[in-house]
Amino acid sequence: MTTSRGIDCHVHIVDPSRFPYAEGPGYKPRPDEIGPRESLCAALDAHRIRHALLVQPSCYGFVNAAVLDAMAASPGRFRAIVMVGPETPEMGLAALNDAGVVGVRFNLVSHDRDALTRPGIGRFLDRLKALGWYAQVYADDTQWPEVAGILRRSGVKVLIDHFGVRDISRGIDRPGFQAVLGLGREGNAAVKCSAPFRISRQPGSYADIEPFAESVVAAFGIDRCIWGSDWPFLNVPGGFRYADALEAVGRWFADPADRDRVLWHNPVRLFGFGG
Repeated sequence: MTTSRGIDCHVHIVDPSRFPYAEGPGYKPRPDEIGPRESLCAALDAHRIRHALLVQPSCYGFVNAAVLDAMAASPGRFRAIVMVGPETPEMGLAALNDAGVVGVRFNLVSHDRDALTRPGIGRFLDRLKALGWYAQVYADDTQWPEVAGILRRSGVKVLIDHFGVRDISRGIDRPGFQAVLGLGREGNAAVKCSAPFRISRQPGSYADIEPFAESVVAAFGIDRCIWGSDWPFLNVPGGFRYADALEAVGRWFADPADRDRVLWHNPVRLFGFGG
């Protein structure tokens, strides 16, 4: 599928030669999985993608130097979701906001399983809400019922990774996915229709994802659905092609006007990208 314009809402910078991986938890990419900003820009340009939302990968933990460097090198092209701890001072959050950061990622899968359930997290979410930032969440299915309640009570804007599901064999009626859909129906969350290769058992067709995609669109509405490639496709056996990631969006949004909203208008509105 080709597009005249688009915004990729889930990409990572992975550049250990410039920015060594942080110590501690997180997936440490192999040498063949690196993705420096120059390679990212080349991939975006090749597929007519004008902007991208950079997402802090777990390999860098709370050290956000790589995404900040990419934003500084290409002014206006990127926004970012960073990872910071609750102890971050106000001046630090303000500086990130000025740089183009629009939210904080809570990676409960490969970085910190308890990041949203520790005492005092409500105060941190209040600070994100005051900035107008998103709490972007990557969670296991069994975590969503508890996590959704915490996010709902905080009133912070929520951004949900990868359809909000990890194990599709559990079905759409499982409590975790239903908790995700509940956040969508309440109107304060957006969802990324991204990385189907991480959850589908039918590579290429992704037919087994269709019930989840349909449920997500029904709960969130077209205007709170966005797309992301998940470049550079970390920890994916056999790798993946950017063109295939872009092609997949046409399976979930067959109408050209809907695709244009998902690929362009929604990210512009939600994250403040320029025209």
